[in-house]
Amino acid sequence: MQIIYTLLKKPFFAKYMVTWRNPLSEKQLQEWESISFSSRSGVSVKGLFAESRTTVLKGIIVMGHPMGKEAKGYFLKNGYTDVLRNHGYHVLLFDLNGFGESPVGNFDYFEDVIAAGKEAKKRYPDLPIGYHGISMGGQFATIAFAEEQVFDFAIIESAANTLEDFWIHYPIAYYALRCIYFFMPKYRKRIKMIDRIKEAKGLKKLLLIYLENDAVIRNDAGPKFKDAASVPSELVIFKGAKHAQIPKSEHREAYFKLLLDFFDTQTVKK
Repeated sequence: MQIIYTLLKKPFFAKYMVTWRNPLSEKQLQEWESISFSSRSGVSVKGLFAESRTTVLKGIIVMGHPMGKEAKGYFLKNGYTDVLRNHGYHVLLFDLNGFGESPVGNFDYFEDVIAAGKEAKKRYPDLPIGYHGISMGGQFATIAFAEEQVFDFAIIESAANTLEDFWIHYPIAYYALRCIYFFMPKYRKRIKMIDRIKEAKGLKKLLLIYLENDAVIRNDAGPKFKDAASVPSELVIFKGAKHAQIPKSEHREAYFKLLLDFFDTQTVKK
């Protein structure tokens, strides 16, 4: 089946299904534990786990990467993990199946999100568990939230309302998606994010982060998710940044402050 799924995923992810390069130095790697855990997508998902650098522990943040060759390395290269670990959070990174170090599984990427949350819970059952997913890692998380109650709070960033909305910018992938949906109408319904977010279970709070004039995501995607969400939600829109590149923009400091303020509000006892 792996060969079949690899072929089916070629129109979508061929340029990103490459050998993963770890951006960490040997010294930095000593702070991280290589982990793997089973997913119902049919594979053993690969990831990295590191504990907080502070004595006061606030919670665990599971991070779902955007589509790209960097996979989980996106969060390492852009400073997310240092910021979180320096402020009292354990961090669990994982590669969606077929990306980074994770072998190719089926198209149920939301199962990888669920599995990552369960792995975090298994490690620290008494700590709050948050999720931060960007673009692809955010899109499939909206389905995961409807499938199982795993996370206590979450940030969804630059995620499309439907896969059609995302892949419309890529003609070959878009038509491949239409073919899949023609033969699998029930699956199309199951992964329609704008509908599934209405069924989100257990989240105390959801923060939606979007960009004005994102070249990949529709301008109304954030407001639509906010209106549809079944849990308390907040929407923040940044201007003048590229898709999945806020840490490289002029908003870097304000952006990371927003993330920490949100996580702290959900985890710090008053």
